Amino acid sequence: MHTRNVLLFIAAFSFTVSCQAQFKDLMKKAKSSVESLAQTPDSDIAAGLKEALNQGIGAAVTQLSTKNGYFESPYKILIPSDAQKIIDKVKLVPGFQDVEKNLIAKMNEAAEIAAKKSVPIFTDAIKNMSFQDAKGILTGPDNAATEYLIGTSRKPLYDAFLPVIQSSLDEVNARSYWATVVNAYNNIPFVKKVNPALDDHVTNKALDGLFGLIAVKEKGIRNDVSQRTTELLKKVFGSVKK
Repeated sequence: MHTRNVLLFIAAFSFTVSCQAQFKDLMKKAKSSVESLAQTPDSDIAAGLKEALNQGIGAAVTQLSTKNGYFESPYKILIPSDAQKIIDKVKLVPGFQDVEKNLIAKMNEAAEIAAKKSVPIFTDAIKNMSFQDAKGILTGPDNAATEYLIGTSRKPLYDAFLPVIQSSLDEVNARSYWATVVNAYNNIPFVKKVNPALDDHVTNKALDGLFGLIAVKEKGIRNDVSQRTTELLKKVFGSVKK
């Protein structure tokens, strides 16, 4: 056999053997995971997932509700696109030069205040997780529990969170400040009068930040043994072999 063909044959054979070994290793891990999971009671799985979510929610809320928790995070709330054109015009009006900076600060402060009041809303949202839901979530991707929470609870969470955001916006005078900005814009000659609200934008962005950070915390519990701070978390997440 030609030397080149011999080398190709050896390489192909080695690759095949390597693939077979990797496949066997994956199958062994999968079998071990299934066996380990089968030994974990459904009630423990559900309780473990709920505990992980509660821990993730608590950590996310604590982090984002501190002073500048949103403002100095990747979840900082910025000006909504439909408001930007208003601000760009109003900044030329005397007394409104700092309107963008002031409004961003107020929106993020409102989100921080609202975050403190969100724990009972989130806690109620995870009470109805079934055993079957929990099993699927446990063996799912790193953000499976967070995605479950979003899928089942985003709308009711929005409805419950909106009045909290509105109250928080009022607490920092953001809505009255924005009304002054919009009024100044509408008084500019030849502009089309508008009346956009901040409530929906800040509510959605505040929830995006909370869900985003909950997903980070969930991933940590799934992949970092040191973040499994209770025996239940160790038992449930230790039953799934990565």
